[in-house]
Amino acid sequence: MTQPAAAQPIATLSTHALPHPLPECPNARVVLFAMRRMGANGLSDARAAHGFFTAFGEAFRRPLMLMRALMADMATNAAVPIAIAPCCCARMTPSEHALLAIVARVETRTDSARLLLSDLLGQRHVDHVLTSAAALAAAFADEGRPIF
Repeated sequence: MTQPAAAQPIATLSTHALPHPLPECPNARVVLFAMRRMGANGLSDARAAHGFFTAFGEAFRRPLMLMRALMADMATNAAVPIAIAPCCCARMTPSEHALLAIVARVETRTDSARLLLSDLLGQRHVDHVLTSAAALAAAFADEGRPIF
């Protein structure tokens, strides 16, 4: 018999809601931070922009604009809610984990990334959003900051 939610320890509840640890890749952490900020505060979030400026220096514009485009494409085409945790959380939601996996593998394992994106968005045809993810991954790789 399971305990009611009020009686379960907080660690158990957070592990179920946020089952994945934060990524070890610092580049993936930049994407995660921007995703959380833009998801909560809109595409023009100043802290997300500052995060890209800090990571990329003067070459921040291309990755930032492509991150905004990916977030807009996902929001426009998602048929199901995409769970995004607050920035203070030290773990990731399944949706966040899936998006980072998509961006990490879109250039090398495109079919796998397409299936993950299809599940994430609840859509069958996701090639236009996958293109945005590929452009973001390429922008990071072009600046010597590949996402893995």
